[in-house]
Amino acid sequence: MNWAALDWSILGPALAAGLLVLVTHVPLGMQVLDRGIVFIDLAIAQVAGLGVIAATAMGLPDGGIAVQAAALAAALLGAWLLTWTEGRVQRDQEALIGVLFVLAASAGLLLLAGNPHGGEHLKDLLVGQILWVSTTQLLWLGGVSAALVFALWRGWAARWGRFGFYGLFAVAVTASVQLVGVYLVFSSLIIPALATRRFGAAARLPVAYALGAAGYAAGLVLSAVFDLPSGAVIVCALAAIGLGVALSGRR
Repeated sequence: MNWAALDWSILGPALAAGLLVLVTHVPLGMQVLDRGIVFIDLAIAQVAGLGVIAATAMGLPDGGIAVQAAALAAALLGAWLLTWTEGRVQRDQEALIGVLFVLAASAGLLLLAGNPHGGEHLKDLLVGQILWVSTTQLLWLGGVSAALVFALWRGWAARWGRFGFYGLFAVAVTASVQLVGVYLVFSSLIIPALATRRFGAAARLPVAYALGAAGYAAGLVLSAVFDLPSGAVIVCALAAIGLGVALSGRR
């Protein structure tokens, strides 16, 4: 245990990144549960990750605008595909989402097969690099989050039909997956929404946000003190706090 490892010049921006992710992912996660398509986040995040891998394989600089565009294009293509399938084979939508996830993950592995740093690159996509978030990344994520919250508040997703929800979802996931990774994207979407499902409408959103913020804060502190991978510890912290919240909300 090393309390001296609590360097807030590193943990502070990481916590800010987590809170920005929660701003959009908590309400989107509630919609995901209501629609019964829980694994859409994993699938779209994996497709966005495939876009990053493909762009990197073509020699584009990591973190550049071209890579971001490739990730967004891939995610929107996945969103369009799921919109198309929902309109035709809705009964099998959840299964098709799982197939899309497996295909995107397998394609990513194939693209990384000849890369000597492929394992490290794949790990970064899965667990993220939240401790090394930059000011530029925070500003970019903040701008995207503000635009998405405005779109959700104005009800644009509903006005744009089936693709409205999937498209906004794709943008939100693309904005977060390269910072926090696929696992934390899933956890940020599902755990707060699931843990507060029995709460009343007025209390549910504030409690879900508080749960998410506490999970990120506790996970970052514990990962620093015990020198453990931040993404994995945050996931466990979210799950533990979510369980407590869920039990307290049972009637």
